[in-house]
Amino acid sequence: MNKVMYIGEGFVGNGVNAAHINIILGPRNGPVGQAFVNSLAMPRQGHCPFMVIIKEGVPVKPATLYANKAEITGELHGNATWGASQAGIAKAITEALLSGVLPKEAEDEWCVVVAPWVNPSCDNLDEIFDNNYKACQTAIAAAMAFLPIKQDVALALNELGNPFYQPKS
Repeated sequence: MNKVMYIGEGFVGNGVNAAHINIILGPRNGPVGQAFVNSLAMPRQGHCPFMVIIKEGVPVKPATLYANKAEITGELHGNATWGASQAGIAKAITEALLSGVLPKEAEDEWCVVVAPWVNPSCDNLDEIFDNNYKACQTAIAAAMAFLPIKQDVALALNELGNPFYQPKS
């Protein structure tokens, strides 16, 4: 694999516990590495990127930076973001490395930046975990396969919309 950057997206679930993940993966000495360093070095109010861990003292491989899209609004939202969402992402990244979805060199030569949406109104940590795990799996698979293909994008245009807006046709 000689590509410089892989980009993916995953959306799983409904309502306040849905997960939306954007992900970039690639070599540390390329644009993903630069984004990783810039994000970590320049936090902004309400958004403090952090390293994804499997457990205390054991970060995932490849090194993964969690850049939250939603400002933390309370204790439950914080637990959902730093706890359940992070754990789901840690599981998906680790499984992708161990199963070979990510190439061998990803272990020590790549890094990942993941930007998850955790709704401030979330109400179920287990659902947050499951949805973030599945959304991250989807995002990784899409990134590594360069999905979607142009034809799928063209077909989807006929069904334009998202959970927050459906245009009137």
